[in-house]
Amino acid sequence: MATTPDQLLVCDLTQSYSPRGGGGISTYLKEKRRYVLENTGHRLLQIVPGPETKVVDNGRSIWCEIAAEGIENSPNYRFITKTGPVREVLEQYLPDVIESPCPWILPWTAINHRRRHPGTALVAGYHTDFPEAQVHRVAVKLFGPQLARFWRWQACCYGEITYREFDEVYALSDVSLPTLERMKVHDVDMLTLGVHTDIFSPTKADPGFRAEMGLAHTTGPLLIYAGRIDYEKGADQLIEMFRKLPRELDAGLVMMGDGKLTEELKEASEGMNVVFPGFLDDREELARALASSDIYVSAMASETFGISVIEAQACGLPVIGVDAGAMPSRVSPENGALVPAHDPQAIAQAVINIWPDRAAAMGREARALVEREYSWDATFHHLFNTIYPKAVAAAEARVKRGPLGFRPVYKFLNGTA
Repeated sequence: MATTPDQLLVCDLTQSYSPRGGGGISTYLKEKRRYVLENTGHRLLQIVPGPETKVVDNGRSIWCEIAAEGIENSPNYRFITKTGPVREVLEQYLPDVIESPCPWILPWTAINHRRRHPGTALVAGYHTDFPEAQVHRVAVKLFGPQLARFWRWQACCYGEITYREFDEVYALSDVSLPTLERMKVHDVDMLTLGVHTDIFSPTKADPGFRAEMGLAHTTGPLLIYAGRIDYEKGADQLIEMFRKLPRELDAGLVMMGDGKLTEELKEASEGMNVVFPGFLDDREELARALASSDIYVSAMASETFGISVIEAQACGLPVIGVDAGAMPSRVSPENGALVPAHDPQAIAQAVINIWPDRAAAMGREARALVEREYSWDATFHHLFNTIYPKAVAAAEARVKRGPLGFRPVYKFLNGTA
């Protein structure tokens, strides 16, 4: 445990990590590690699923993978079901703050750890609209809409009994507030995610990228999507959208990423100007791909933030997305277009409407938006200087209410928590 205000041990505990296939939480973990090492004196313990249990302790950065089985039909992700090794790591390091950015199983490992060590502050990050994206969407296919609504309600009940155990809960946008209100989670803080505008920039455009993708023969707009290739992200709808574009537009589509639908969608798009180059873990290469394209497209209807969206905007791309989730807070008529969810024809029409006359101006507006509002340093400054101090103060108050003689030992940052 930390004994000085400027050297706390903070733990990230999540199922939502993949070395391939990315995802917003994977990016968040990388950027948080960079920020801690470059801007603070704190230590960071990050616990994620992996093929085997291992701990790499580099002093202020401790990386821990817990052996976990792969998830069926999601080849890039694993799910921790045996929490014994997680408990052992927590007991070994005794973090001062545990942040849980995913809802399944591990939050309760953190809660039970806190019950043994009451001074531990718990922070929950609502990164995924799990009642909708992970429960209702699947249940509709398995059981139909009526039973799906029941299971969504059950998921909200689970969220209620889970998040009430946490000292602080944050969301990524106000679109999540109604769901959290249904879970009786109040006083939710906001944490806006960020982007590196020096890496993700229009200056990274490469004239040879289209040819590299095998699309040099196309003369129309080069569309791009970056993310998981699965139903949750609406990847199948993007292929259907592309099929509806007029042949004379001569467009191309780059589906950047990996996921359970990759092979199926490759077959579905055979003979079309659609390519699947796979997942890029190099942020510079991803920036080059985005900046070398013309329009970013997304059919994700339950996005809680959308890092890939602001990365595309930082590269000067207009975004065509759906009028749902967090997308309306990122995309406006000045920098892109929003269409009804689950309507590939509407996405196709939006491409036609903005290309070529309006795309460049929209891209400039998108870049300006990101420069004004999105920064990783601002993200983590707020996390470490507002959200964590509030959680630690709540933990100290809980200890003071505890058994007689149990004295709090925690102070945070400037000692004013």
